[in-house]
Amino acid sequence: MKALVLRAFGGPNSFELSEVPKPAPAAGQVLVRVHATSINPLDYQVRRGDYADLVPLPGITGHDISGVVEAVGLGVTAFSAGDEVWYTPQIFDGPGSYAEYHVAPEIIVGKKPPSLSHLEAASLTLAGGTAWEALVVRAGLRVGESILIHGGAGGVGHLAIQLAKAIGARVFTTVREANFEFARSLGADVLIDYEKEDYVDAVMRATDGQGVDVIFDTIGGATLSRSPDALAQLGRVVTIVDTAQPQNLIQAWGKNASYHYVFTRQNRGKLDELSALVERGQLRPHIGAVYSLADIPLAHARLESPGNGLQGKIAIAVVPPDHA
Repeated sequence: MKALVLRAFGGPNSFELSEVPKPAPAAGQVLVRVHATSINPLDYQVRRGDYADLVPLPGITGHDISGVVEAVGLGVTAFSAGDEVWYTPQIFDGPGSYAEYHVAPEIIVGKKPPSLSHLEAASLTLAGGTAWEALVVRAGLRVGESILIHGGAGGVGHLAIQLAKAIGARVFTTVREANFEFARSLGADVLIDYEKEDYVDAVMRATDGQGVDVIFDTIGGATLSRSPDALAQLGRVVTIVDTAQPQNLIQAWGKNASYHYVFTRQNRGKLDELSALVERGQLRPHIGAVYSLADIPLAHARLESPGNGLQGKIAIAVVPPDHA
């Protein structure tokens, strides 16, 4: 089978399109013909060596899969050959999604939402699961609360806006002015152009000085230290950014704030929750660009580029759409 193999840590051209052996499912596993995958910040972080101790080389990376079951291992009961499935491969535990085939434990695999294409489904597994874990599991966002979502036009952010609206929250988001229309179409209530306006000032004006109940950080920087200034009493801050630089959180003490650091976990239950929202019309990934398996280096380079003009996710067509 064809796979994009990471030979050494470094830039986008560290990948090599290669022929590698097709895997076979062991007991409890399914063999999936990968139709689509997508690109996440985690992907280029792995590629450049941020987690070098956890990623043996040469290796196959990638963290989203939508495809069709080709065969099942001994003891598999939830799936049969021909089933359309979606999932996030186990992170830092075996080969990833940049290949024509993949094997996975059946317990992390879900039935693909029928209303989504493979490209759409592959754009939702990791990013959607991350948004779910951040807002629902960790922040416990509730009906009537308010949330500030940083980076609302991004891969995780644009899904978080939709999820927060499905919960019944008032949504603030930081985006460039060029993305106002996009964020508004997703359901955002208060739009903040972070290039022209300080988000703390904007939140405090719009909430009569009370602040928001939840802040969701997808951008890093000084967000953790500045969040208490825009947070309501007993507010919650959730971040998906691995911030190495220490930050002073003393202001969080006065707000009785809680901080949550999210590294998303793989399980079928989360996928089923997302699928229910999809089928109710409350959640849908937006695909900003599509590349082929061979052009994944170009997709990495684009996602890493500041001001790349992307909205939503970059999807990868492993099987060309007209052959899927």
